[in-house]
This record gives sequence, structure tokens and C-alpha cells, in this order.
Amino acid sequence: MIVPVFLQLIRWKNLVMIVCIQLLFKFVYFPVFSVATTLSNLDFSLLLLATITIAAAGYINNDIYDVEADKVNKPSKVIISKKITVKQGYTSYYILNIIALLAGFYISYKINQLSFIAIFIITALLLKVYNSDFKKKPLVGNIIVSLLVSLSILIVGIFDVIPAITNENVVEQYLAFRVLIDYSVFAFMFMLLREIVKDIEDVNGDKKLKMKTLPILLGRKKTKNIVFALSFIPLILVTLYSFNNFSDIPFILAYMLIVVMLPLLHFMTKIIYAKTKKEYAYASKLLKFIMLMGMFSIVIISLIINYAH
Repeated sequence: MIVPVFLQLIRWKNLVMIVCIQLLFKFVYFPVFSVATTLSNLDFSLLLLATITIAAAGYINNDIYDVEADKVNKPSKVIISKKITVKQGYTSYYILNIIALLAGFYISYKINQLSFIAIFIITALLLKVYNSDFKKKPLVGNIIVSLLVSLSILIVGIFDVIPAITNENVVEQYLAFRVLIDYSVFAFMFMLLREIVKDIEDVNGDKKLKMKTLPILLGRKKTKNIVFALSFIPLILVTLYSFNNFSDIPFILAYMLIVVMLPLLHFMTKIIYAKTKKEYAYASKLLKFIMLMGMFSIVIISLIINYAH
């Protein structure tokens, strides 16, 4: 299997984004705010490995199920059946899941919480069922993917912050975990919007698989109106969050308004007038950019707070 082809198959750019977000919390946010952690650098590396291998396995499984749809939606990007056989795809899928579960078992053992391995098992099963069944249902599949993306942020707190709680630091640890929850909610909202936009973009191929996504049931026009309406939720929540938490720190407030909120307003104008596949693809990439910039705010916040002290 050619390495570049395999990297393309597992969406390496998305995996790098997940890794970067987890690293930012571990090595930027936690040290600046003196958050107690449990995992050593080696153990944290295994948590990263478990996260990206289970995500990579999900991407491969997705491409296996979507072969026929992808031949319509993105014929030039089809990998399974053209560059990699279905058998090779399944082999890679199982190997990656085994690696994820072994790494997950080890770090669960290291923090004396063996039951936490259930997180990885449930995630692998959800990705499997999502591709074979839930993906074909309106909103259910979109919500599952969005929840799993938000889990990739929360999992840092579950394995690294919660086990380090003591009677003395319970308040500080709780506040740190609250920040992780805030960012995971942010990721969920924007990922949900992006998943619906991608469904609009891929409606022709999805019809071939007899899926029942929102744009197939309601049509593109009504679905993009729903996306536009839903966009007001993060617009309002992120604006309120920014003013409530950073009104006394102008640079952070400016970052959130200019780098996150303005692109979101731009997305809303683009999606409401979008008609072509190219325009929907642009809207999807715009949401990905907003997510990335939103997550990067943790660096800005940490550096400014650290400088102020």
C-alpha cells in the first residue's frame, strides 16, 4: 500500500488537527493554568495514538461503505476499489482498531480506570454502526460524528485531568474540565453544521445509496435554510461567551470577534446564496477554518494570561 495514498485515505490533515488540539491543551493550557495532570508524555502519546487510529479506522470504513456514492460525488478522489482493494481497506481498518484498543487499554490501566476502555470500544462500534446504518438517517449520523469529534477534546480531560483530582485541587480541576467542555461544545456545533453542508454537497451520490439525509428528504434549499438558522446558535453563544469571559482582555475578545465570528457571518452569507457544488464545498471549508481558529484561541488565551502574570 503506497504511503501517500494511505495518508489520503485516513484524512491525515484531519488527524493532525485532532492531535494539535490535544497537544495544545496538554502542553500549553494545562501548564499555564497549573492544571494537575496524570499522564506522562509517553502515556499521553499513547492517548494520541488511540484517538487518531480509531478515527483513521472510521475514515477507512466510511470510504468502504461510500464507494458507489463517491464515484458520483468525488470521482477523482475515490481510493477504495481504485488504488486500494476493499480487502486491503478492511485489513487496515481492523489493524488500526486493534492498535487503538490496545493503546486505550494500556492508558486505562495506567490511571487505574480499566472501565475507561469502554470509551474506545463504544467509539469504534458507533463509527461502525454510523457507516452501515445511522449515516443514512436524517441528522442522526450528523449528530454522532459531531459528538465523536467533541469527544476527541473531552478525552484529554477524562484521562489526564479527572484522575488527578484531589480534595485540595478539586475546584481548579473542575474549572479546567469546564474549559474542555466549552471547547468540545464549540467543536460539536460547528461540526454539525459542516456535516449537514457536506450532505447538501453530496446529495447526488447519497441518493444512489438510497440514503435519507436532510437534503434528500427536504431538498437543498430548505436544508441550507436550516443550516442558516442553526448558525445563529453558535453566533449567539460564542459572542456571549467571548464578552462574558474576555471583556476585560481586549486582545482575546478582538481575536474571537475578528477571527471566529466574522468568518461565521461570512459563512452565513455564503450558505444562504449557495447553489453549486463548488459553493457548498467552499462553505464546508470555511467551517473547518472557523473550527481551527476557534481551537487555536486556547494558545492566544494561554499566552496572554501567562504574559499578564
